[in-house]
Amino acid sequence: MSGSLPFYQKHHRHYDRGYRNKETASKMSQYQSSSSISSSSRYFAGSSTSASSSSRGLRLSGLEESRLSPIPKRTKPTYLAVDRENQIIGYVVPIFRGSQEFATGYLDTEESRVRDMARRDLFSSGLEMERSELISRKEAMRESADRICLNKRVSEGVSRSSVCGCTAPSLAGPDPRVVWYKNNVAIESIANPGKYKVESRYSVHSLDINRCDFDDTAQYHVSAMNSKGELSAFASVVVKRFKGEVDEYLPAPRHGPVSEYGINFQTHIVDKFGVSFGREGETMSLGCTVVIYPALHRYQPEVQWYKDDVLLSPSKWYQMHWSGERATLTLAHLNKEDEGLYTLRVTTKSGYETYSSYVFVRDSDAEMEGAPGAPLDVRCLDANKDYIIVTWKQPAVDGGNSILGYFVDRCEVGTNHWIQCNDTPVKFARFPVTGLVEGRSYVFRVRAINNSGMSHPSRVSEPVAAMDPADRARLRSTSAPWTGQIIVTEEEPAEGIVPGRPLELQVTEATKNYVVLSWKPPGEKGLEGVRYYVEKCVSGTDSWQRVNTEIPVKSPRFALFDLAEGKSYSFRVRCCNPAGVGEPSDPTEATTVGDKLDIPSAPSKVVPIRNTDTSVVVSWVASSDAKELVGYYIEGSIVGSNVWEPCNNKPVNVTRFICHGLTTGEKYVFRVRAVNAAGLSQFSPESEPVEVKAAIGGGIPHGVLPETGPGGNVGQLTEHRPRWTGAHETVQSSPDTKQKCNKKAQTDTGAREGAGAAGPDPSEGKNKGGKRGSVSWAPDLAKDPVPESVSGSVSNPNTDKDTATCLEPVTAELQDVETADGPEAAQARKFSVEADPEPARPRRESTASPAPPFGISVLECVRDSMVLAWKQPSFIGGADISGYFVDYRDVIDGVPGKWHEGNIKAVSERAYRVSDLMENRKYQFQVRAANMAGVGIPSLPSDTFLCEEWTIAVPGPPHDLQVREVRNDSLVLLWKPPVYQGRDPVNGFYIDIKEEDAPVEAWRSVNNKATEKTYMKIKNLKEGEVYVFRVRAQNKAGVGKTSEETEPVSAVTKPGTNEIVVAVDDDGIISLNFECCDLTPDSKFVWSKNYEEITDPSRLTMETKGNKSKAVFNTPGEEDIGLYSCIVTHTDGASSSFDLSEQELKRLLEVSHDHKFPIIPLKSELAVELLEKGRVRFWLQAEKISADGKVDYVFNENLISQGEKYKMNFDKSTGVIEMIMDSLTPADEGTFTFQLKDGKATNQSSLVLIGDVFKGLQKESEFQMKEWIRKQGPHFIEYLSYEVTPECCVVLKCKVGNVKKETSALWYKDGQEIKADEHLGFTEGVLKLEIAQISKKDSGVYEVVLKDDRGKDTSTLNLTDQGFKDLMNEVFSFIANSSTPLKITSTDEGIRLYTFVNFYNDLLQVTWHYKDSAISFSDRIKSGVVGEQLWLQITEPTEKDTGKYAIEFNDGKGGLRRTVELSGQAFDDAFAEFQRLKSAAVAEKGRARVAGGLPDVVTIQEGKALNLTCNISGDPVPKVTWLKNDREITSDDHCILKFESGKFASFTITAVNTSDTGKYSILVKNKYGTESGDFTTCPHCTSWLETTEGTPDQGVTSYWTDPEGNVVFGPNTPQEKIEMQKRKAKTPPVKMKEDKKERKREEPEEQKNKMKVDDAAETKASDSADQPEAERTQPE
Repeated sequence: MSGSLPFYQKHHRHYDRGYRNKETASKMSQYQSSSSISSSSRYFAGSSTSASSSSRGLRLSGLEESRLSPIPKRTKPTYLAVDRENQIIGYVVPIFRGSQEFATGYLDTEESRVRDMARRDLFSSGLEMERSELISRKEAMRESADRICLNKRVSEGVSRSSVCGCTAPSLAGPDPRVVWYKNNVAIESIANPGKYKVESRYSVHSLDINRCDFDDTAQYHVSAMNSKGELSAFASVVVKRFKGEVDEYLPAPRHGPVSEYGINFQTHIVDKFGVSFGREGETMSLGCTVVIYPALHRYQPEVQWYKDDVLLSPSKWYQMHWSGERATLTLAHLNKEDEGLYTLRVTTKSGYETYSSYVFVRDSDAEMEGAPGAPLDVRCLDANKDYIIVTWKQPAVDGGNSILGYFVDRCEVGTNHWIQCNDTPVKFARFPVTGLVEGRSYVFRVRAINNSGMSHPSRVSEPVAAMDPADRARLRSTSAPWTGQIIVTEEEPAEGIVPGRPLELQVTEATKNYVVLSWKPPGEKGLEGVRYYVEKCVSGTDSWQRVNTEIPVKSPRFALFDLAEGKSYSFRVRCCNPAGVGEPSDPTEATTVGDKLDIPSAPSKVVPIRNTDTSVVVSWVASSDAKELVGYYIEGSIVGSNVWEPCNNKPVNVTRFICHGLTTGEKYVFRVRAVNAAGLSQFSPESEPVEVKAAIGGGIPHGVLPETGPGGNVGQLTEHRPRWTGAHETVQSSPDTKQKCNKKAQTDTGAREGAGAAGPDPSEGKNKGGKRGSVSWAPDLAKDPVPESVSGSVSNPNTDKDTATCLEPVTAELQDVETADGPEAAQARKFSVEADPEPARPRRESTASPAPPFGISVLECVRDSMVLAWKQPSFIGGADISGYFVDYRDVIDGVPGKWHEGNIKAVSERAYRVSDLMENRKYQFQVRAANMAGVGIPSLPSDTFLCEEWTIAVPGPPHDLQVREVRNDSLVLLWKPPVYQGRDPVNGFYIDIKEEDAPVEAWRSVNNKATEKTYMKIKNLKEGEVYVFRVRAQNKAGVGKTSEETEPVSAVTKPGTNEIVVAVDDDGIISLNFECCDLTPDSKFVWSKNYEEITDPSRLTMETKGNKSKAVFNTPGEEDIGLYSCIVTHTDGASSSFDLSEQELKRLLEVSHDHKFPIIPLKSELAVELLEKGRVRFWLQAEKISADGKVDYVFNENLISQGEKYKMNFDKSTGVIEMIMDSLTPADEGTFTFQLKDGKATNQSSLVLIGDVFKGLQKESEFQMKEWIRKQGPHFIEYLSYEVTPECCVVLKCKVGNVKKETSALWYKDGQEIKADEHLGFTEGVLKLEIAQISKKDSGVYEVVLKDDRGKDTSTLNLTDQGFKDLMNEVFSFIANSSTPLKITSTDEGIRLYTFVNFYNDLLQVTWHYKDSAISFSDRIKSGVVGEQLWLQITEPTEKDTGKYAIEFNDGKGGLRRTVELSGQAFDDAFAEFQRLKSAAVAEKGRARVAGGLPDVVTIQEGKALNLTCNISGDPVPKVTWLKNDREITSDDHCILKFESGKFASFTITAVNTSDTGKYSILVKNKYGTESGDFTTCPHCTSWLETTEGTPDQGVTSYWTDPEGNVVFGPNTPQEKIEMQKRKAKTPPVKMKEDKKERKREEPEEQKNKMKVDDAAETKASDSADQPEAERTQPE
């Protein structure tokens, strides 16, 4: 079996070196023959040595091949010692020999062969020196120690299973005791079975380190000691890499068996075990029958069992048996840890054979339905004196409910008592167990728990001792041989010395449950009794708190618990010993308590591929940025069942897995999730359905597959060699299939070399080979016609279909080997083709290689290299283009040379730098495209370009222009910046546009200002027009070259075009959604942000189902703001974009929150109100709630229910929720909460009743209870209050209720009854008491008592002090509001401002203002009140008195102000009127007048003397004239006239006779006027006629003249005067005032000059007291 290889491996350079050239092949054949002869002779000459080395080599060869690669790989020969740079530095004993790998290899040259023979001779002479005694034993030991060498061999494998061999020959005796050390710690091979192997044979001591990894990098030394002395040698091992490439110059292995004892053993493994399934707790046996030919009696082969590349040793879990014919492995008490790939290896002298198959272990039935599966792989890390960190892996089965956490149990070795270590479940799969006893050993187990119950416990861990690693190493180390002396090196503890500071304190691990600290002890001596105290401090404070106050820590490590999650802490450590406590260490940086390890992101792109009738190959794309990834769990489900079953119960750390145990013919879907210590990720999107049936070629038998490359493909174009994990048999294709594929490759090779040329001989195909690939472009699958220039290279499409058949089921390899004369003759190019990773699409009918690229241009040119760019082929062959290959040739004098390869690995970009060119030489280039079907034919040769360095200052051309999102009026243009920057960096781009058919002059710029972005949305296009675009770059030097034009683009929105739609689902998840109706089988949705493909799934998760794709925001935030776009490949440009702005993100987050946490909207929050009898009602109202709505009533976080104390009611129709309590007690103080739930929506409202709020409510409740009792009798509905009427009367009122006839109401003031209302005639009414013209004396306490036989009620109103002041302020407010606008009038003294009020109160405070300042009164400016008139008098006004005047009424609040502007025309008019009135007053005062003293009628007896005297006034002194019957009379003896002192005028008739009868008048006159007084004499002889009382001047007619000289008369007859007097007597004074007021109000403001002057009237009244009121008014 080992000699057969699959067809795709036969020509690989690892297995056949013959492809180099014929000369090399000839030399190799010659060397093989000579090598076999020399090998045979050497064998018989030194049989003992060979036998020993062979025995040792056969045993260790099994370790070497522990990786069990499915492809036999060539490894470095064991007999060559190499240094770190893989340079040969010596020869060592061959350790490994086998039928395939470890025989003598081929040598490339004769010189290498001779060098190898010399090394073998050197070794033979070294063995002879062992038996010689020419030098002393001590010198021999030193010389052998000097020759100790290190041989490092690294063979490929995912498990990193490698072997490092260290050999040390010792040639002197007696036999020494040899101990190997790693970093000064003795190596115990027994404690690490399979890892280290120590042998000492024939004075050669070797240490074999199996399965090397980077942890094996260390300093190793060997110590040899005997009675003659001790010698050591050192070597440093540096593991630089794994899976490394084989050095080309080393000899290749020789194929075929190696003769041992002249026998060639042939081993066959038959009756094999297949894929097995078991359950936890069961016992399983795996067995195979081994046939060895020839069968030798008592010959026993070496039989070894491996699980996942790890050598198994007999234990209580594994029992191995070899009967001589059958090898059996029994797995006792299966656990999920036993799941994996099991391999049987049978090793003989001639080689080895292996067989592998997978074992699946399912969970046992849970004790409780729905309980999770048991955790697995429990291990102990970081064990020390104080704690041990226990780790485990999460189970694949959670029972249908999420796992809440894990419980860790411990058990001391030797007992069966299990103790639970954590009180609460921990979710992190890592936990430090404390409380251990130093020096004792423990085992651990873990249990998982969910809502349904507890899982079975896991398999117990390996025992581990609670001690420091240094102590553990000392216990394990080998004691030194006896030398006759005991040397005590442990230092005594120093007494009385306080230890120093601990060093290098750091936080080694931090989760939300614990934090682990580690540090180094202080450097000084005397540390044997040192213990440690750990202190913590919350960041931002200086308060340090000791954590372990009681027991100091013994180890320099400590785990802290009970830290507040989310808080930041700093830590420090102090040393202590019996001498005291030392200084603290430097504190750590602030550490936030929380899980530092995030749950991995979900895997993606799950692709199932048919394998066998019961298995499917599942591949997926690994979780991105996953830290400390443990592996993956795969689940499968029959389509439509919605029942998911785990495909593996132990995580696999690959991205491909074979799921076995499926039902043939059923369709399955699969999903994957990742796991690390933080937990399990979300499930990946479901795969597309796949039918379970055998694939062409038989499929792959086992569960682990080749590891995928970076993109999910097996071996990308940039990969030269595959990477494999696991080991399984190579599945052979049928001979017909291999022959067909080989023949196809040869046929295509011939076609690629040139049309019409004969194909190469099959035997030479390995050397020459065709250009890359074995599948040519099939033009009949393309829509466009095939160019004539490439028609000769077109192959038959049927052949392509056959080749596609060969590619199934998983991968196919397309090889390409350069011609032998090229510099890369030794290199082989290989790439893998993977089945379509999108199973959602239908399988292709056929695929072909792509059409040629076109449009080759130069982006940059330096002296020895050029950067090329090209355009994507118009036809890609039905599969994604996976890469490009560039060829170049020089052109000398117009003659092109031979084509050379520009790149060995395919490049994915459409730009490439071709290096190693010659300056100032011309070149042509061609490009080929490759896809899964192969490499297409080359493009037409490019234009001839000169290789000379560009020195221009401006940038080169941009490249790779792409058009997306074509619409009727817009499109998006993308490009890549120029490779050549110029002298300065590029700082912007310009886009040019023109119609396709327009001339060159029609190019115009789209943007006037350069854009820094590499994309632009071009708007305002004309629908249906065809455009082309180009881009120019600029730097500081200017604008550079234009790019190549785009292909013509028509501005038309294609039918069925959709736009990206943003949506928020019911769970609040924000997503961008795009739908495409024109998908093809190869179409993929590619999302990008700012037109850069999104590769980081931490921000977005892409999901695609059918023709819809969405990008889900994982944790939306400001970093997600940007322009998102989606393009669908293999369509006619289906694409769209969405601009997520800051405002839009804010809106979406609000909507997301509302959807994620839906709330029941409330019309009103929880409120409290008091009902009748003081009952307390808590209530709220929801806007809408369904019939399924529920309410929980909570008081102080305790649920309360219906009862005597609480009465609940929930009206779902109105949404009103209420709870009623009869009364409140001190125990009811707290928080009341109503919790609402209606489906997913929730809400709650709380009301806090504590402190003064609660006391106030309780007091009010008690008051309401008392009120209810009060209202059972007559009571006040509204208590006593007052109101002020517009007439400024104060009314005290109260509203009473429940009144009957017997009820009486008594009014009191200051305790004195002032009114009694009895026999009230109403049940409910208002009682009033009116106070007119309120004054200070009305201040007091008023009280109303309402009583009858049912009881009484009292209401009191305090109208004293502030109460009375408030009342008067309200009265003043009414007075102020009744005031009239401020008016201006004039008097003979000056100008008067006045206003009228309805009622004036002496307590009213009024302030006059002039220009907003209070007026200081003086003799010139006065204010006063006349009745209801308030006035301000300005005497003798001047211009200085002009301005704004105001009167302000003070009502205790804001007051009221009336203003008037005394300026301008108003002042001029008032001042003119004042002047006029002043002149009139002066004239009136100096006018001549008769003051009185003359009667109206004088009756006197005849003969009597008559003497009348009257008072005369006037200034100047008037002239007095007496008249009789209107004729002037003169003074004589009979009539004597006198005028004395200018005041008194007398009229005397000495003896009255009848002739004296007549009308007499006195006339007084001066310059201001004339006035007369009349009387009549009537002589009578019998009696006197006296004048009427109170009218002494009846009959006297007075008159005067006004300033204009007009004569004005008064009453003419005595009768008229008497009637006027009577009317005056009947009119009350108040009425006269009212009339006066009414008259003044009726006077128009503009008749200021005609208003009565009060002072003048008063003066006139004083001068003539008897003159009636009507006479004292100024005439108009």
